[in-house]
Amino acid sequence: MRYGWLPGLRTTLKAMGLKRKLWLCFLAVAVLLVIYILSLNVEISVSWNTASGWGYAQEQKRLNYSAGDNTPANGLESLHPGSKPATPLKVQATPTAEVRPSTKPRTTEPPFIGDKYYTEDVLIRTACPDSIHSLMPKTDFGPRYLDRIPVLQWAKHATQDEYRRLSQYAGANGWGNFNYNTLVSTLTVLNTSANWQMFDDWDRRSNGSLCVRCAVVGNGGILKDSKKGREIDQHDYVFRTNGAVIKGFEQDVGSRTSLYTFSTNTLRNSMRSYAGAGYTGPPLSDETRYVFLPDHDRDYLLMKAAATHTPVETGPEKSTKPPTYFGQNVTIEMFKMYHPDFIRYIRNRFLRAHAMQTKYKDIYRPSTGAVMLLAAIHTCDQVNAYGFMTPDYFKFSDHYYDSQYHKVGFYVNHDLKMEMNLWQQLHQAGIIRLYMRQEA
Repeated sequence: MRYGWLPGLRTTLKAMGLKRKLWLCFLAVAVLLVIYILSLNVEISVSWNTASGWGYAQEQKRLNYSAGDNTPANGLESLHPGSKPATPLKVQATPTAEVRPSTKPRTTEPPFIGDKYYTEDVLIRTACPDSIHSLMPKTDFGPRYLDRIPVLQWAKHATQDEYRRLSQYAGANGWGNFNYNTLVSTLTVLNTSANWQMFDDWDRRSNGSLCVRCAVVGNGGILKDSKKGREIDQHDYVFRTNGAVIKGFEQDVGSRTSLYTFSTNTLRNSMRSYAGAGYTGPPLSDETRYVFLPDHDRDYLLMKAAATHTPVETGPEKSTKPPTYFGQNVTIEMFKMYHPDFIRYIRNRFLRAHAMQTKYKDIYRPSTGAVMLLAAIHTCDQVNAYGFMTPDYFKFSDHYYDSQYHKVGFYVNHDLKMEMNLWQQLHQAGIIRLYMRQEA
């Protein structure tokens, strides 16, 4: 009986052994899980850093998006009461492309990149023998270039399928900042052929020319005393943006404005910041078309109000009277709006800045001037660029209308030096002709 405690001891030791084995198993599983997570993070980091540069040195499959069978086949359908279709562009059109299934985006890229885009089913091209769209595939830019990317959005894009796809991207890159009802009530206003054609009056002004020649005019100080005004005005179309002060500077920058690019925010900021230089609002003329760069729902709301001559319904610009920025005689046909796929595409493939790897990724986008110039490259046959930053930018004031020298400002929401390098590369490739001051 004095050894009666031995059976209890054996039981206790067995229990302790079992617990120890369970603890060791748990520890081993935890270690393996930690190692797996660390290796996964390293893989993602390496892949993202590798892709942060040009990332398209080798040809890759074009990424296409199928809008589904419910996409309207006829782009001329009118979806807004009382509107009249504009005269369609009389140029050579390529055959309608088949909708191909999208290739899967690289899984190692962050979801906000979204390098997957809608493919435009109707592509308008002139018969220009030496157009940019025929030259681009022959250059180093070819692997990045998508000739069927939708540059403009309009009523036919306002579908539930498209909203589900684009609502995952915020800001100018998608529709993530507002609800579907707001999208439908605003975007369906843009329902004529003039709204989806950048050059809706080419048939009237072509004068037998085969090529659409565009002057894209930035506001850089390099234009001061340039005497380029007459040359600029001789182009078929003249693009301008933001605080484009014209009166008093016609000799250097010209007097015409065919397409004016802006966002509601940049428009209002320009009116505050450059009023002293003579900027009172967008250029007003019969030929001027107004191209919104939509950063938020306020751009859609202002566009609808201006196009329909009604007050802005809600938001920072809410009003009791119709907006007057664009004059009293503006019509629906005079408004256009960049497609968020186009903004995301040029960001991902042409201006993928370092800021996209930082905490500032959500506020970074190409500058308004960069969007305007790249839109011209994707729609014009020939592009001459004036007033954009060049490597000797420090010699010139920020704007051509500055009364005294102001240094160019650099902010995290744009990468102006990356844009400057891109303009140089496009110039050297013969895709654009960039005005650069020639010293005597």
